[in-house]
Amino acid sequence: MAMPSDTVHQLARLSDQISTIIVGKRPQIEDCVACLLAGGHLLIEDVPGVGKTTLAHALAISLGLRFSRVQFTADLMPSDLVGVTVFERATERFVFHPGPIFAQVLLADEINRAGPKTQSALLEAMEEHQVSVDNETRALPEPFFVIATQNPSDQLGTYPLPESQLDRFLLRITLGYPDRAAERALLAGEDRRQASARLQPVMLPAALLAAQQEVLRVHASDPLLDYLQALVAATRSGQWFVDGLSPRAAIAVLRVAKARALMAGRDYVSPDDVQAMLPQAIAHRLVPLPASGRGPAEQVRAMVEAVPIP
Repeated sequence: MAMPSDTVHQLARLSDQISTIIVGKRPQIEDCVACLLAGGHLLIEDVPGVGKTTLAHALAISLGLRFSRVQFTADLMPSDLVGVTVFERATERFVFHPGPIFAQVLLADEINRAGPKTQSALLEAMEEHQVSVDNETRALPEPFFVIATQNPSDQLGTYPLPESQLDRFLLRITLGYPDRAAERALLAGEDRRQASARLQPVMLPAALLAAQQEVLRVHASDPLLDYLQALVAATRSGQWFVDGLSPRAAIAVLRVAKARALMAGRDYVSPDDVQAMLPQAIAHRLVPLPASGRGPAEQVRAMVEAVPIP
């Protein structure tokens, strides 16, 4: 059974439009859209200047969502993010001034340049879609999508994200340098910021929320769940990684695999969906065995090749 054609068409148009701004990175753009559909948050780890901020801005404009950008620095305080309550003499009462976190798409730029206390201020917001200020809980808008960018950990002035923070990100991707043809198009074309300013929404927020509900209705068969459990068990076997995946991580993999299936116009998850999303969904949650000599993503791909499909 196919999913509603309007939804599939709108999602394709969304990826198409963003691809006119972020040239030559269609797979990463589709990962970003799948992450949003699955209700998760995205971590982009890369060197400065490859289009991380532009991607976040283009996504927000294309969906008609309120966008906010916070530049994380060493002196950024949690109150700079969530807001503060101030006494106003004119009204003789305390008034809450919301911070930039009260947006639908929040770009946390260079998140690992801020200290651990400020990094932790995002945890409740990302997990619960709410913040607590002065003993009062305030709901964040829906949808709420965090795109955090992170510089490589070997660069100066960075604080490694703790495991609890990394686990809040559904996917971690890398944009990388453009290929020669894409870079030539960037050099010969107009400024990306000017091009982004002319974008128009191709999918309204209500349609996005409806698509997120459709993701939940995508079917996962028993053999597919057996395959996913076999992959999770492999991460816990001690053969590939120091520690294995948690149940929350397994649920995250299934959710984003369902989102990928929806984008392809299917109402069921295939093993290809799981395999395609697995490195981006779990590599940042795992530490390869030192003897492997591989990075996390490479180790995940090697494990996938070794685990048979039922």
